[in-house]
Amino acid sequence: MNSYYFLFEISLILFSTKLLGLISRRIKLPQVVGALLAGIIIGPGVLNLVVESEFIMQLSEIGVIFLMFIAGLETDIDALKKQGKACFTIAILGVLIPFALGLGTTYLFGKFGMQDVMGDSNLFLESVFVGVILTATSVSITVETLREMGKLNSNVGNALLGAAIIDDILGIIALSVVSSFADTSVKVSVILLKIVLYFVVMAVVSFVLYKILKNWFMDKENFKRQVIAVIGLCLLLAYISEEYFGVADITGAFVTGLIISAVGLKKEKIMFAVDDLSYAFLSPIFFASIGLKLVLPKMSMIIVAFAVVLSIVAIISKLWGCALGAKMFKFSNKESLQIGAGMVSRGEVALIVANKGVKLGIISNVIFAPILIVVIITTIIAPILLKLAFKEDKAKAGENTILAI
Repeated sequence: MNSYYFLFEISLILFSTKLLGLISRRIKLPQVVGALLAGIIIGPGVLNLVVESEFIMQLSEIGVIFLMFIAGLETDIDALKKQGKACFTIAILGVLIPFALGLGTTYLFGKFGMQDVMGDSNLFLESVFVGVILTATSVSITVETLREMGKLNSNVGNALLGAAIIDDILGIIALSVVSSFADTSVKVSVILLKIVLYFVVMAVVSFVLYKILKNWFMDKENFKRQVIAVIGLCLLLAYISEEYFGVADITGAFVTGLIISAVGLKKEKIMFAVDDLSYAFLSPIFFASIGLKLVLPKMSMIIVAFAVVLSIVAIISKLWGCALGAKMFKFSNKESLQIGAGMVSRGEVALIVANKGVKLGIISNVIFAPILIVVIITTIIAPILLKLAFKEDKAKAGENTILAI
């Protein structure tokens, strides 16, 4: 294949996400739905015009890092602190309920419906792993939808971001525990120690960087250098988070955004400086890349039935679990529903966990196909549910979206 074919792939991604994003907006759907569908249509699952090459994968990773950095910039830190307990409770229930219902659904289907196609797999362990997959939350899609509606910096937006970060940490712990049954090299105690150490290190780093940047940003000159330094810092903390502590790189990016938000000085200018590159180029590639991953094999009727039921369970369990947690902390019924809807998407996070299960030999090919369907359905329906939950709100949508004219 021509070595310059990647240029065609990138241009096709940008054009298709733009076109389907505009169509989505015309029919009153979040534009991110169009971007996700664009990836599915041009990818291996339908037209096979674009494949997820290493280059596209790396660009998409930078895209989601920038997205979460900007989310951190727009976060009200004082509001986030006040909602700490609520965020933790929302995350806990948003993990426990999907885990239990995912485990139960898979086990029952495996025992009474799919016993002929499951083969020699360890049904209980596989069911536990499916439960872990359903605990995942892809906050990036929610962030873009909230930005489009102008709701990211709100009580609901702050609660969603805080809960999603905690959800990610809990997911790492759950994945580590289950993986240790199949891979003796996985030490849960080491992973827990790394997570605790990570937050200690980040607290110290945040304090030091706050002091340094506060003084440096007083200088009205050298703004371009400051922007370059901030972007470099964002990428560095993202790398350190993932590589040395096993915490998602987007958490490091979000923390960087929070630091700049706390400094306050030049916050808006920095956001505008990175916004155009992020939302005109990198973010569309990220959202399309999720669709590129989704290639469905042929399935029997019982597997299709399992996929449909598991998708319904995935949606209801997150919606109910997170809404219940929000309601316990005096959020209104409507706000609780909004928070629940914002946590429904599994996206690329569930795919990463599922692929880990396949590599460990815990997840069979029979179960992997329904997981893909769950990812497709929850990823597409989450922004739709979120927009419906905010339907009566009359605040104008944010002007800066990935596909804005």
